Amino acid sequence: MMDQFVFPGLTTRVVFGAGTLSRVAEEVRRLGHDKVMVLSTPHQKADAEKLAESLGELAGGIFAGAVMHTPVEVTETAVEAFRASGATAVVSLGGGSTTGLGKAIAVRTGADQVVIPTTYAGSEMTDILGETASGEKTTRRSPDIRPETVIYDVDLTLSLPVGLTVTSAMNAIAHAMEAFYAPDRNPVIELMCRDAMVAFRDGIPGLIEDPQDKAARAQALYAAWCCSTALGSVSMALHHKLAHVFGGSFDTPHAETHAILLPYTTAFNEQAVPELLRPIADTFGGGSAGGGLWDFAQSVGSPLSLQAIGIQEADLDRATAIAVKNAYANPRPIDPGSIRELLQAAFEGRRPGD
Repeated sequence: MMDQFVFPGLTTRVVFGAGTLSRVAEEVRRLGHDKVMVLSTPHQKADAEKLAESLGELAGGIFAGAVMHTPVEVTETAVEAFRASGATAVVSLGGGSTTGLGKAIAVRTGADQVVIPTTYAGSEMTDILGETASGEKTTRRSPDIRPETVIYDVDLTLSLPVGLTVTSAMNAIAHAMEAFYAPDRNPVIELMCRDAMVAFRDGIPGLIEDPQDKAARAQALYAAWCCSTALGSVSMALHHKLAHVFGGSFDTPHAETHAILLPYTTAFNEQAVPELLRPIADTFGGGSAGGGLWDFAQSVGSPLSLQAIGIQEADLDRATAIAVKNAYANPRPIDPGSIRELLQAAFEGRRPGD
């Protein structure tokens, strides 16, 4: 038990279950809106069109141009379409790319957001917006970025490919990992993170065996909600900084980048705060938090090295320079040498501690 803490409370309304997509119109009206724009990636355009059709007169059109890392130029195009549509809210259907675009529109226009996640990535419960401009990704936090309502529908995750299921789950685990040592951590979020670790550990192997296992999907989606809540409630540190470095400056895929870096960033900070990361070691075994996460990643077929997503060894020096450019809080002091060593291990895919 912590001697002192501040728990800011949870402000986003959450609707969780199976078949909850049917409640979108109800939630839109509950927020006081009579016209919304539905957002998606090009890949999920058909799903967005189907949702817009189900909304009837509430739908003011769709924008199916969301892409990874929320490029500012895409946002500008989307804002123009939003204003032209006459909508006053956005409904974001998809993963982190679509959620990010909805947030970017909201912070520029004051629109309310209803988010319907279809992966476990976890940005939906947060007040965080990461945007890419001129080859670098920057992040900001603000209350007007946080979505008003999140609808979790287990049925929408049944078709999530196994590979994306795994990397998206590892991405979510990264949020909980950093929440354990955050300077503004609190016992409510810690309990949610402990619960999420166990739920992912037990649920993901079952989903690999049977991707249509509804009970396991519900378990994983619940864990994703817990991790997303952690991400939106406390500060993140080194892991998320490095993920943004590779995503923003090297255009690496979001979930895979988080998945690959996770065991190494965990091991790096575990040297400074082993007691705070003990829940991870206890959940995944392996003798340490970093080693346990690497073993779990290997067992579920998650990518283990930066080489797997196209990073060249020559890129590591540039990534290190970007990572240490701005000071930020982290349990273990950050310097170019130690970060370069971390990235070398992640590049080679070596098990932490071996």
